[in-house]
Amino acid sequence: MQASEDKKSINKFPLRLMPSVRKRAEEFSRREGVSLNQFINVAVAERLVHLQHEAWVSTRPKPTPARIALALAALDRVGSGTGDAGDTLPEGFESVRHSEEYKKLAVRKRGR
Repeated sequence: MQASEDKKSINKFPLRLMPSVRKRAEEFSRREGVSLNQFINVAVAERLVHLQHEAWVSTRPKPTPARIALALAALDRVGSGTGDAGDTLPEGFESVRHSEEYKKLAVRKRGR
C-alpha cells in the first residue's frame, strides 16, 4: 500500500527551460546515462543541499577561544589511551605521511 501512496504524491511540474539550457542539460544527461528528468532532479537536489548548508553555516555557533580550547582538549584526550585489544595496525603498515611518495609530494607543493 505504501508504494501506491508514494506514487500519488508525485506531482508533474511543467518546467520551461531556455532552449540553450535545455540543450546543455540534455547533453550532460546523455553523458551521465540518465534521463533529462533524473538529471534535473539531481541538479535541483544538489542546489538545495548547498543552500541548506549555507543556512546552517550562517546560524551555527561561531568559534570562540573557549570553544577552540574545549575542542583541542577533547582531541588531546582521544590519543592518550592504549586502545582496545585488537586495535593494532597490520604488520608492515606504513603511514601515508611517512611514505617516500608523500614526502616527495610535500616537497613539490612547498616549492610552488
